[in-house]
Amino acid sequence: MFTGIINAIGHIQAITPMGGDLRLRIAAGKLDMSNVALGDSIATNGICLTVVELPGDGFWADVSCETLNHSTLKHLSKGDRVNLEKALTPSTPMGGHIVSGHADGIGEVVTHSMDGRSHRYTVKAPSELSRYIAKKGSICLDGVSLTTNDVDGDLFYLNIVPHTVQQTTLNEWQTGRKINIEVDVVARYLERLLPGTGEPAAKNTLSFDFLAQHGFVK
Repeated sequence: MFTGIINAIGHIQAITPMGGDLRLRIAAGKLDMSNVALGDSIATNGICLTVVELPGDGFWADVSCETLNHSTLKHLSKGDRVNLEKALTPSTPMGGHIVSGHADGIGEVVTHSMDGRSHRYTVKAPSELSRYIAKKGSICLDGVSLTTNDVDGDLFYLNIVPHTVQQTTLNEWQTGRKINIEVDVVARYLERLLPGTGEPAAKNTLSFDFLAQHGFVK
């Protein structure tokens, strides 16, 4: 699990085809690799990858066909910069929100403009993910924990402060950029539990009334 607070920016050093999928060599940049072991997880542009080799200045990771089909990793080229975050520990500050590192789909930057020193973005989500995105809710884009300003159908709006832009690859976002989207894990599980979302109502004990009574929704 991750928090969506980026630790460092790395870059792709090598891409090796491996029997239908890929193996990536990622230079870790300023990421502290001193306590990273084989088998550890590192989120790369929001995708949880398993460390399979440690060459010293970064790591190698295998990327399955499933991950390639549901994320932007298949579009990476040698030299591309990527957001990196090590898996959280019990002492990790929860500055963002709970992130699994499993992309739900690929979005696209529709507009980018400046508002004072802040960056404003409009992002288009796949239609099947729109229902999980809420105004002032949490969303993870390319591994970065962000808060939506507003939502309009498949479009959602972001206002990003300069620090976040400077410390991540968001400073490379322009119109047409494809980005990994992971929706809030709570939203996905709530949909599964609520009546009318795939399970017979009689089997569900959770409802909007129940959530309201217990202070989860207003």
